[in-house]
Amino acid sequence: MELTHFNEQGRARMVDVSDKEITARTATARTTVTMAPETLSRIKAGTIGKGDVLAVAQVAGIMAAKNTSNWIPMCHPLPLTGVNLAFADNGKDELYIEGTVKTTGKTGVEMEALTAVSAAALTVYDMCKALQKDMLIGPTLLTAKSGGKNGDYSLNT
Repeated sequence: MELTHFNEQGRARMVDVSDKEITARTATARTTVTMAPETLSRIKAGTIGKGDVLAVAQVAGIMAAKNTSNWIPMCHPLPLTGVNLAFADNGKDELYIEGTVKTTGKTGVEMEALTAVSAAALTVYDMCKALQKDMLIGPTLLTAKSGGKNGDYSLNT
């Protein structure tokens, strides 16, 4: 597979998507925050001193998806048509964060989905770090994408 983010001089460039077709595109990513059971219990009970951790992480993830091109140099600014984050836990020590991003455009939203879950996880860490500094974030990965010339991808297939 040829890398497309380099120009003829070998320098970084933003890929030209002018000639690509506009298609519906979706990407889903997930990450995990591993923490002490007490920390997870307090997040779920809403007793973290900084406020509702999951509500703030939800907003942070949405904002991050919308601003991905400001964080990742070669990403195109995209008009997102939907961003959703969901949280689940294993009842012990892991908080799971899944984010799905949608657009109708000429390039995919994989980076937006990855950025959304990453920002949400970092927000969880920030809001809980006074209680626990050794939380572990990751793995963070793309689990699915659809649309575009490269077709669909699913981690499970």
